[in-house]
Amino acid sequence: MGLVKGGLVEHDHTMFKSHECFYKTQIIEKEALMARDTASGLFEYQVEQKRFEIAGIQIGGLPGVQPTVMIGSIFYHGHKICMDEDRGTFDRAAAEAAIRGQEDYSTRTGCPGMLDVVGATPEAIVQHLEFVAGITDLPLLIDGTTTDVRLAGLEHATRIGIVDRIVYNSIQPEISDEELAALKKAGVKSAILLTYYLRDFSAAGRLMAVRELVPKAEAAGIEHLLVDTCILDLATLGQACGAIHDVKNEFGLPAGGGVHNAVAVWRGLKTKMGPEAEKPCIASVNAAAVAVGADFLLYGPVEDAKYVFPAVAMVNTALSQLALERGFKPADGHPRFRIG
Repeated sequence: MGLVKGGLVEHDHTMFKSHECFYKTQIIEKEALMARDTASGLFEYQVEQKRFEIAGIQIGGLPGVQPTVMIGSIFYHGHKICMDEDRGTFDRAAAEAAIRGQEDYSTRTGCPGMLDVVGATPEAIVQHLEFVAGITDLPLLIDGTTTDVRLAGLEHATRIGIVDRIVYNSIQPEISDEELAALKKAGVKSAILLTYYLRDFSAAGRLMAVRELVPKAEAAGIEHLLVDTCILDLATLGQACGAIHDVKNEFGLPAGGGVHNAVAVWRGLKTKMGPEAEKPCIASVNAAAVAVGADFLLYGPVEDAKYVFPAVAMVNTALSQLALERGFKPADGHPRFRIG
């Protein structure tokens, strides 16, 4: 977690030249520890924050210490690179270019990446996973709207030996025993808990969903639990952002979600604001979630990396100063050390 030892923490000055923005060169450990012990505000939680490593990617912990993990979606419904969504045929050159684009912005900013691999049918998810696993070493989310699609993807991941890179997307309150048994049999260790809780779709209801899902996931052998606080539109964005804090405060688990959905279904965005407003809003909604503590973001189409990564890296950098003042050192490769 980077707790300060030895008295002093040095600031990075490669990015920030002006003393008006940052303190001079050192933080006295005693003052940092006192601030952390007496404060009761932003990003202070009642439980220890958990951090997991998934295929070399660190996720979770205190905001400002570990950068936000950015997850771009590929082969989703309507994705222009798809030729036949049911058969899983697609423009391979365009797909690779999109993935390389996310990798490029991850290197530029210091925000780690994963890929959300979507499939409409069992045949399609197999084709998509086979391709993506062959051209990148990133962790991969298996994403399908139906159980048979997700299980087909899981079976193929087992067959080609990439289960250790898989994040199952997702475990929901209505998940069947059959699906949980398949996860356990395959040895999947990482999964997203989706808080789509129809009995109570409030911020409090999302916490109730986590309380129900954690025992189920752990019984299925899942060790790395990532909580998606479920964003459907602009109204639920507020509930979900509140739930990010609540989940971290009660469980210490990494929390985030598909914030892009809030913009994607905003019917008046282009008609009332103009088409040029879309990309700034996509960048803003992702940055806003980071500002309330999100550990990971399903930021939308993988091609939007060029808009979203810089905005998120900016907020990560701002939060790193708060972490430093509380006695925590940002992780090596943090955006703070890269974007200046």
